[in-house]
Amino acid sequence: MASTRIREARERDCADILRMIRVKPAGWKTECRGAGSGVVGAGEELAEYEQLSHQVKISEEALRADGFGENPFFHCLVAEVVPASGELQGPRVVGYGLYYFSYSTWKGRNIYLEDIYVMPQYRGQGIGTKIIKKVAEVALQKGCSQVRLAVLDWNKKAMDLYKSLGAQDLTEAEGWRSFRFEEEAMKEMAGC
Repeated sequence: MASTRIREARERDCADILRMIRVKPAGWKTECRGAGSGVVGAGEELAEYEQLSHQVKISEEALRADGFGENPFFHCLVAEVVPASGELQGPRVVGYGLYYFSYSTWKGRNIYLEDIYVMPQYRGQGIGTKIIKKVAEVALQKGCSQVRLAVLDWNKKAMDLYKSLGAQDLTEAEGWRSFRFEEEAMKEMAGC
């Protein structure tokens, strides 16, 4: 029987990470074995699942440069299925958690978990929970007081998972709203 391990991503994992970020590539075939949540069809990847595939602009080269250079902008864990002894196929990356360090003027060091994703056919096996727990372990090792993340308001299954692991819904509890400035707004503000 295959097992799953969570490990730090390596530069060579960038193609797999990008595959899971983007909409499934043409010709990509994924076999659904009933382990998925039923919310997402087999082969559907993160941007497609979140109904935001039109926003994906990242490339494999950018992931390499930004995550594996001298001063990485992000860190990443991957979930890898390791086949049982005697099975022909090698290990396969089936999920990831991409995070970076941030700072709270109230609490100090934080980790922001930008993405957590598990391929549909591997859901329901505790892989997402393992990734979150490993991010929490990294946070504690680095002296962080919080792990923060955002979730789309319609993704109840994810919200339920996070709450079951002890996360607070800050929109419910404190009324926080999330904002962002896109490149055009930044250029206008900067006078470019």
